Amino acid sequence: MTTYSGTTGFEGATFVKASFKGATLRFSDVSGVTMRSVDVDGLDIDSHDLFFGSLIVNGVDVVPLVDAELNRQFPGRELQKAQTPEGLREGWVAVQSAWQTTVAGTPPDLVDAHVEDEWSLAQTLRHLVLATDAWLRGAILRVPQPFHEIGQIFTGADEMGFDLSVFRADPPAYAEILAVRAERQRLVTDFLATATAELLAEEREDPWGGDWRPSVGDCVRVILEEEWAHLRYVRRDLARLR
Repeated sequence: MTTYSGTTGFEGATFVKASFKGATLRFSDVSGVTMRSVDVDGLDIDSHDLFFGSLIVNGVDVVPLVDAELNRQFPGRELQKAQTPEGLREGWVAVQSAWQTTVAGTPPDLVDAHVEDEWSLAQTLRHLVLATDAWLRGAILRVPQPFHEIGQIFTGADEMGFDLSVFRADPPAYAEILAVRAERQRLVTDFLATATAELLAEEREDPWGGDWRPSVGDCVRVILEEEWAHLRYVRRDLARLR
């Protein structure tokens, strides 16, 4: 099948009686797309940014419905939006408990397995190390070079001018991943144990160089969002692999 990459040639286009059956869209902008009288049986949408906008289906914004269902499936997920130190601590305990269940329940032959174009469990844990380094060590604690060498960088980081040389080229052993991940989890636990409302209100810089000026609390909430989102991805893919 033909692959279209880096094109804006479809912006504003109209497709009539066209077939997109089995097509795949990744890292693409479909905001503002209007679909009328379409067959959507089996349409699978996965968007980390879903909850920052709207998705209208038959006149109904389904984003709040999806959010509520995910909160039901993942108890404690709603605390990723907590505004108090107590709420964030409780939310961190909940997501770490959920991760412990997933990691412990994954057989060794699946830790490096992955579905097409997605990360394995091992790679996902490495990415969560990166997320903790960026938002806790980098943004909150202001460590000059906060990243561990086993971190799994996200797609497009090189295009942002990010120095990828800080990361190891060869994939680490799973035991090392678990050890570094556990150490980073302890860092978050220790930070939240003494965090106050005044500290959470302090302003910080976006660790990825954006214009956003997050508070310390915002940085913690990003960590929680990353944890819950990637837990969902991993459980989804492990279910397919099994």
